[in-house]
Amino acid sequence: MLDATEGPTETQFEFITFSAGNQSFCLEITQIREIRRWTPVTRLPHTPDDVLGVMNLRGAVIPIFDLAARFGLGSTADNERNVVIVTASGDTTVGLLVESVSEILSVRKSAIQETPDLKSEAARQAILGVISVGETMVRVVNLDAVLDNEKGVAV
Repeated sequence: MLDATEGPTETQFEFITFSAGNQSFCLEITQIREIRRWTPVTRLPHTPDDVLGVMNLRGAVIPIFDLAARFGLGSTADNERNVVIVTASGDTTVGLLVESVSEILSVRKSAIQETPDLKSEAARQAILGVISVGETMVRVVNLDAVLDNEKGVAV
């Protein structure tokens, strides 16, 4: 039990980790509404390559992005393990196609390291930081930057 003279405990964050483009990423759990098994989407004409189409989610039509393609890591290959992470940022709800969801990480704020200077403004905006998990570096995704169509978010 904490003594009253000890300072407040450091803020803990919970992230869902997943794989996209054979790379490890995570999103803060508060940004995720649900995780769904991949089902075919309705394609729309004249959309960018990373927009797979739209999906009906209990009466709401939401766009589905291929996160690997959005990050310039190639298209996600068809696989029965693929999932759609339904995310929310403000009033915007979208689905992100990823290869698989791994685990829930609970980390202290101090464990999130700043994104290295990559000489790429798009990469710096798309990734909020990195978390070292064993031998792997997990990138913390900036959902707002991913959803901003004006930016090239290749990482």
